[in-house]
Amino acid sequence: MLGSAHETGTVTQVTWPKARRHACVNAWPPLVRERRATNTRKDDKVLKDFGKFIMRGNVVDLAVAVVIGAAFGAIVTALVKDLITPLIAAIVGKPDFSAIAFTINNSRFAVGDFINAVIAFLLVAAAIYFFVVAPVNAMNARFGKQPEAPAPVRECPECLSEVPAAAKRCKFCTSQLAAA
Repeated sequence: MLGSAHETGTVTQVTWPKARRHACVNAWPPLVRERRATNTRKDDKVLKDFGKFIMRGNVVDLAVAVVIGAAFGAIVTALVKDLITPLIAAIVGKPDFSAIAFTINNSRFAVGDFINAVIAFLLVAAAIYFFVVAPVNAMNARFGKQPEAPAPVRECPECLSEVPAAAKRCKFCTSQLAAA
């Protein structure tokens, strides 16, 4: 007998003696042996590259941003659903259009649900703009860095392109420039 068989559940596993296993692998056609060896090296490289990709800073930052964005989305949704929508309902009546629908050929088209979704989207977008984007832009305008004045430039006499005033040679035509 070449090897021993073990019964595990309904599957029979055959264990070959070590010498026989190597003989089987070496008996494979050379292309199959080469392909097996190449695939394991490629697989190792793929796994290493994937590990590098996952540990890069921007991927981790993106993951944190997604989690914070989901939490912030819940806050904005609660703001719109619990504060802004009831305020609109108090002013113009209950803003629920879900009863609007029409039927064609026994197919019901719930237009009101779509209108509700559009209104909810617009309310969420307005809440994000007025409670997040506008205040952050105002804060950046007040405390952010002031733009630097552009460096003085002069014109190259040969090619008429703009070069820095302190330049000794034109970066476009490489002609010598007179001292400024």
